[in-house]
Amino acid sequence: MFTAMNAAKLRFCLTPVIFFLLLSSGCVKEETPKKVSLTKKTVEPSGAVDSTPPDTLWFGFDLRLGPKEDVRIYLPFLKYLETETGRHFRIKFSGKYEDTVEDLGKGVTHFAAVGTLSYVIGEARYGIKYLASGVNKEGDTTYNSIIFSAPDSKVHDLKDLKGKCFAFGARMSTQGHLIPRKMLEDEGVTLNDLGKYIYTGSHLDTLKMVLNGECDAGGIQDALAKRLSSEGKIKILKISEPYPSSLIAYNNSVDSKTVEAVRSALLAFEPVGKHKAVLEDWDKTEMPLGFTKVNELEMEKVKALAREYGLLKE
Repeated sequence: MFTAMNAAKLRFCLTPVIFFLLLSSGCVKEETPKKVSLTKKTVEPSGAVDSTPPDTLWFGFDLRLGPKEDVRIYLPFLKYLETETGRHFRIKFSGKYEDTVEDLGKGVTHFAAVGTLSYVIGEARYGIKYLASGVNKEGDTTYNSIIFSAPDSKVHDLKDLKGKCFAFGARMSTQGHLIPRKMLEDEGVTLNDLGKYIYTGSHLDTLKMVLNGECDAGGIQDALAKRLSSEGKIKILKISEPYPSSLIAYNNSVDSKTVEAVRSALLAFEPVGKHKAVLEDWDKTEMPLGFTKVNELEMEKVKALAREYGLLKE
């Protein structure tokens, strides 16, 4: 439960919508699904809530910031896709990474924005395919994971985390789990060396867990961490090597004309150019400069780690 002091510490770095989420209580070695009322209804880019056109394409996404925040970001993007492709899109929200991949694999959704770990698992289980990879602010198709602590923490090095509590994001998160786990092991800190750890479900829940003093450190996406560090709100302990960024994937039953129409729209997307005015906080995503072709060779790095940690069975 937040105290007045804890609330004050978080107010300046967490958007109001985040307080619709429930914080995990305590550190356990299980992932606790988040229950959000937003799942009771899907959301349509045009804002309509009546009948669904029979040719509607459903779009899912891995939870990044929070349900309302993520939906707010993706709605204008899907409106762009509607304009460019002539198709109808609606959002299908999933509270867990596993559900996002399963929905896409089983055809509940047609397209989804997913991290590379989610993608390689979905490819192995369901045969999902990729369309395009996100481009970061440096014009590259990679991102980093960052391990951080509270600004006043006595933890200064990853080795200091032995016997401490560590907050991962979702179990199937590339930046929130896979990469931070590799970073810890590179410094000689295994899961068994930690006093306890938790899978929080999202980057912002990890942030809250650490700043609330419930865990000593955590792993989150680079864009969020660098922004908060520049404002003095967190202390960065280590930045990972680059890994392939998030991408847009699709169910293999989607017809080829639709796939090519969406692919063309993604590659023509200019979020800092002519399409900037219609977007909302697109710079907070893992694809702030839009999309490009996927580097298949780089994906092998993620696949290798996923196999090593028992997350990928082919």
